Amino acid sequence: MPTDWNELIEFTPQQYKEMFQRAVRASEVLTTDAEPEVGPTPKELIWTRNKTKLYRYISECPKKHKIPLLLVYALINKPYVLDLTKGGSLVEYLVNRGFDVYLLDWGEPGYEDRNMKLDDYIMDYIPRAVRKVLRKSNVDEVSILGYCMGGTITSIFAALHPELPIRNLIFMTSPFDFEKTGSYGAMLDERYFNIDKVVDTLGVIPPEMIDFGNKMINPMATNYGPFISLYERADNENFIKSFKLLQKWLNDGIQFPGEAYRQWIRDFYQNNKLIKGEMVIRGKKVNLENIKANVLNLAGKNDLIAQPHQVEALMNAISSEDKEYRCLPVGHTSITFGSQAVKITYPTIAEWLEERSN
Repeated sequence: MPTDWNELIEFTPQQYKEMFQRAVRASEVLTTDAEPEVGPTPKELIWTRNKTKLYRYISECPKKHKIPLLLVYALINKPYVLDLTKGGSLVEYLVNRGFDVYLLDWGEPGYEDRNMKLDDYIMDYIPRAVRKVLRKSNVDEVSILGYCMGGTITSIFAALHPELPIRNLIFMTSPFDFEKTGSYGAMLDERYFNIDKVVDTLGVIPPEMIDFGNKMINPMATNYGPFISLYERADNENFIKSFKLLQKWLNDGIQFPGEAYRQWIRDFYQNNKLIKGEMVIRGKKVNLENIKANVLNLAGKNDLIAQPHQVEALMNAISSEDKEYRCLPVGHTSITFGSQAVKITYPTIAEWLEERSN
């Protein structure tokens, strides 16, 4: 007579044996497996200001393109979202294609940073980083790629700093029009969501609150879907690797400075000031018509966080003569990581940029 589960399972039909083995492996992934290593591309520190750092990526591949590229990501993430793993890293891909790649690392805000505003990031940090990139690469122009909210604040920066030599701007799933935001609009409606009370009470917004809000736009798929898939594909180690990387990304957010969050919700989601031309940053009105750089604006067809119509709205607001909008068959995270990113997103960016970087 069998004395434990492993012996008992040997007497069951093959179908049940496979189900048991998948359940065991899924349990291991969730409880005992080590976290995946991220950020594999070597880099050197170029400049720091408070908690912010500017990195330049190091590669043995020769530089083929004159114009360097600065990456700017969202305030709620960690920098490795653009350099997740070998073979699945936008940074690695661009470096290997001969680009001189820099990244502006926002650091991890604490309670002492609760008074940081978007004004500070846009007016004090990005301009200095751009000037450092120009000086370090000894060039006269720069390209900037902004991902998600990083692209939104990059557009504001570019509109407020026409004196800086920005040749190319790439936006990846960055929202610009907040009129129709789906579930976000319902959750953040000022009649039900008191932004002042939230910020004044918490000081800084915990990453769990941001993550909860993102998951509530499609709660069944985002809360249960990944774990159902894990069980169904627990015999596929490639899937497990991707699952662990994505879960690390989603569960490894950082605190959002309270004043910056107050602006993000009130000025963007509740009043849609950017696309209306009503946004004011440190006393200056933001006019997107000031953007004249070459623009590649990428949306994700399946993106519920920055929906395609929110992204495309930029195209009629800027003055760029060379501007292109593409809606790729990806979602908000799969535009930067996964098989579709490798096959579609990375080459799309590299090919567009190569034509405009020498």
